[in-house]
Amino acid sequence: MLKRGAMLLAGILIGLLSAALLTIMSSRPRGHAVELSLPPTPEPLWVHVTGAVSQPGVYQLPPGSILQQAIEAAGGPSSDAEMSTLNLASQLRDGQQVYVPKLDEPFVPLTSGSTSANPGLPDQLVNINTASASELDLLPGIGPSLAQKIIEHRETYGPFTSIDDLINVSGIGPAKLEDLRHLITIR
Repeated sequence: MLKRGAMLLAGILIGLLSAALLTIMSSRPRGHAVELSLPPTPEPLWVHVTGAVSQPGVYQLPPGSILQQAIEAAGGPSSDAEMSTLNLASQLRDGQQVYVPKLDEPFVPLTSGSTSANPGLPDQLVNINTASASELDLLPGIGPSLAQKIIEHRETYGPFTSIDDLINVSGIGPAKLEDLRHLITIR
């Protein structure tokens, strides 16, 4: 009789365990499903390359591209390109215009004896993308320190794409920019 009672008890326990295991396995999972997604793909850069290059135009470049890659995309520099004034390692930004100057582009530095049809204006505009520190220093309100800041800015961020970009140089505010606007160029 004891054996029969033990068997019955063992059968009941096995039945209960089986039912519990079946209930656990068939129940819905708790919590929420996790959906994995790919990180966003950075947008390409669109850069306008102009000046002394083989094929001027607008080019799509991968994020993080540098000036040298933009010039290569435009077929490389033309034979009359003045490459020494460019920082080929400068990183590009979307919508930027890259201008590659020509060797024969006239540049006449300002002198104290400069004459022009308008007194006080130079005969030739100063190219802020190619001018040396001493040439920039000749502009009114630009001393040696500010001239160096202009050069450092274009070496760090690449050539100025518009005269208004000069406002990004520390020490040049709206009033100074307006005083210089008629004396400078980016080409």
